[in-house]
Amino acid sequence: MGNDELIKSVTAKATTWLSADYDEETRAEVQKMLDSEDKTELIECFYKDLEFGTGGLRGIMGVGSNRMNIYTVGSATQGLANYLKDAFKDKEEIKVVVGHDVRNNSRKFAEITANIFSANGIKVYLFEDCRPTPEISFAIRELGCQSGVVITASHNPKEYNGYKIYDESGCQLVPKEADKVIEEINKIEEFLNAATMIEPKGIYYYFWAYIKFDYFKRKFLQTSPNYSQMLEMAKKYQVSNYDISQLFSILNVENPFKG
Repeated sequence: MGNDELIKSVTAKATTWLSADYDEETRAEVQKMLDSEDKTELIECFYKDLEFGTGGLRGIMGVGSNRMNIYTVGSATQGLANYLKDAFKDKEEIKVVVGHDVRNNSRKFAEITANIFSANGIKVYLFEDCRPTPEISFAIRELGCQSGVVITASHNPKEYNGYKIYDESGCQLVPKEADKVIEEINKIEEFLNAATMIEPKGIYYYFWAYIKFDYFKRKFLQTSPNYSQMLEMAKKYQVSNYDISQLFSILNVENPFKG
């Protein structure tokens, strides 16, 4: 495809994002790119759809079909929801865990994800704050969920974010199952169908950190407390200082590391 044809193609695609159905900030950014004489950013943001790989999505945050935003995240979530409803159609209730890291927009993307699951009749356990990935994996198994999503881009630069999918065992999707999710995502014709036309059904749950505390309680406090071992375990699994203090508070045990 020649440069003129490419610009014509991305311009047509970007123009659809000027619809009133998209939020005002998104429309303004798209219009700015369309008006610019330099079409580099317009091309980068719209020349393709953000690719869904084996582990999920990862990309630069911003507007456009090739960026991480509420619309691309929403489309991925709707595709995953469709997959889960087919794969577990015999289950009386489908459940998922949603977590996120501290990156820009991670909480927003996590809430969009949870809302769309809820709108599909899927029970959602959403962590109340940022959590390390292993904790989401543990929660999936502990709660008997069929899937989980973590909004994180791991070691990538701050401009990036990501969307990682886990199966019912708490592991990332194997290629065979990931292909089925990708197939469902590709069936979604418009990002708006997923991201804006959602009506949560009142089964949206905040998942508090009691699971972590219950685990530590069972592991270390059934007999005499081994605080040194507890602290080492907390560090190993990237538990924050705040969570460590919360841990002892909820267990009604004086924090021996305070101060």
